[in-house]
Amino acid sequence: MPLHPEVEAMLRQIQQQHLPPMSSLTPEQVRQGQAAAYEMMRVPGLPVARVEDQVWSVYAKRQTPIRIYYPKGEGPFPCLIFFHGGGWVFGDLEQYDNLCRGFTHHAGCVTISVDYGLAPEYPFPDPVEESYAVTQWVMEHANRLDVDASRAAVGGDSAGGNLSAVVCQLSRDRGGHLPVFQLLLYPSVDLVGQSASKRENANGYFLDADTMIWFRNHYLPNLEDAKNSMASPLLAKDFSHLPPAYVVTAEYDPLRDEGEAYAEKLQSAGVVAEVRRFPGMIHGFLSMDSVLSPAKEALVEIAHVLKRHLG
Repeated sequence: MPLHPEVEAMLRQIQQQHLPPMSSLTPEQVRQGQAAAYEMMRVPGLPVARVEDQVWSVYAKRQTPIRIYYPKGEGPFPCLIFFHGGGWVFGDLEQYDNLCRGFTHHAGCVTISVDYGLAPEYPFPDPVEESYAVTQWVMEHANRLDVDASRAAVGGDSAGGNLSAVVCQLSRDRGGHLPVFQLLLYPSVDLVGQSASKRENANGYFLDADTMIWFRNHYLPNLEDAKNSMASPLLAKDFSHLPPAYVVTAEYDPLRDEGEAYAEKLQSAGVVAEVRRFPGMIHGFLSMDSVLSPAKEALVEIAHVLKRHLG
């Protein structure tokens, strides 16, 4: 189907601002710009029972800021460990506050939002190892957090979807605590290949080809690292014995095909994996709830899937 009218109007507004391309800016400039844009567009988030900000010392190279969202009711609760997007270069707890509130509000789970270290200050594989360390700590200290480790999922969007997929692979391969479910929102899972959607949606649909190269160059110390399955989980040799997955894609997203290919790899290995392609949508649409009404509807649908899998 064509672009959703609200998406088309938003892209037209962005184009009329004549902003410099992200690939021409420094990481710090991008972070400042993204934070300012989010605050300008931000709308009140959905209510939750309480929110706690903490700092965890679970990874040797840095302390990890964490934000925990609790639902109403009595624990122990199911939980979602959430890794935000932003190409491994930008993104923070504030910019994902509304989305995490939405998961807790609609799915009735604790959402643990992880502010992992960003590239280039913390390049690959630091975000991977930090995300893995946080996941294992949550599973090992579930009682302290009032969550049920047997109902703990990982999830994230874009770069966060990448981290979620890799964390599941590492948990299996290292004999760690394996999450029961993975929620992959338009994930970046292949930093090597060129898919049809990357060609068709290379420009004009919010996430463009030059920006993806800019992200990759800041994240990877060496381009050869792109072939490592810890950077490109689609290139893993083994997809068996991984948690069930729900993969969300967007019709006009360059990452559409690789996300759906990841689900196919899981299915071929006997893992339950559902794909939901949202027609007329672009990369990152779930975080655009202040201007896109379909984003709100999609969040409810996705949260209900999460609730179903977490029990």
